Amino acid sequence: MRIALLRSSASSNGERFARLEGPRAFSFDRAPWHGGRETGESSTWTEAHLLCPVAPTKIVGIGRNYAAHAKELGNEPPAEPLLFLKPPSALLEPGGLVRLPKESARVEHEAELAVVLGRRARNVATADALGCVFGYSCACDVTARDLQRKDVQFTRAKGFDTFCPVGPWIETELDPRAAPVMCRVNGQTRQSGTTSQMIFDVPALVSYVSRVMTLEPGDVILTGTPEGVGPLASGDTIEVEVGGVGVLRLRAES
Repeated sequence: MRIALLRSSASSNGERFARLEGPRAFSFDRAPWHGGRETGESSTWTEAHLLCPVAPTKIVGIGRNYAAHAKELGNEPPAEPLLFLKPPSALLEPGGLVRLPKESARVEHEAELAVVLGRRARNVATADALGCVFGYSCACDVTARDLQRKDVQFTRAKGFDTFCPVGPWIETELDPRAAPVMCRVNGQTRQSGTTSQMIFDVPALVSYVSRVMTLEPGDVILTGTPEGVGPLASGDTIEVEVGGVGVLRLRAES
């Protein structure tokens, strides 16, 4: 099942969650992870109606969760998940503009599988972790690489406005064990991996994070990126694709 957040019309400020089925969108009265139910109303939709499908209290990133990506940055794979936070103010809708800040000379793309929580998770066992997941989406963990190296920690490098695009929707029926994860810039493939290459899989990540902080319904975990990260320039078109979910289309602009 695909769940999207839609503008009520292409030119309206109103919004609603909806289940997508072909060209029809079946409305919910609120976010389904907060108990939302279908209202019985439906309408047609286009990509112009798509908004960022998540509104989390927190976005938890996982660093260096693909061994080849850790190696390309000159790092050893971590012995346990490496956590960082991105602010919800970094979220960006499908089709949005990734703003390249003047503070950075090298902003890079990181294509990732995003995990959306469906219920509160605290001290969850690995065996029970998938039961806390509502669904999955595509994300780009945009990173100012020069600032990351300069600051050592990740907050500024990953926290700029527009540095966390998520979408185009949430897919509830994905098998997260072997989903392809790709990034194309101006039509050229830069990243191509699969979630089977993750050092820590989705159940392990949900369990680990839940032992550090309580995860609320709607919270997001970014699961790491395959090798091939690279710079973005103003005017670049970006496509982040997760097999079984869809394609998140973006554009970079100074």
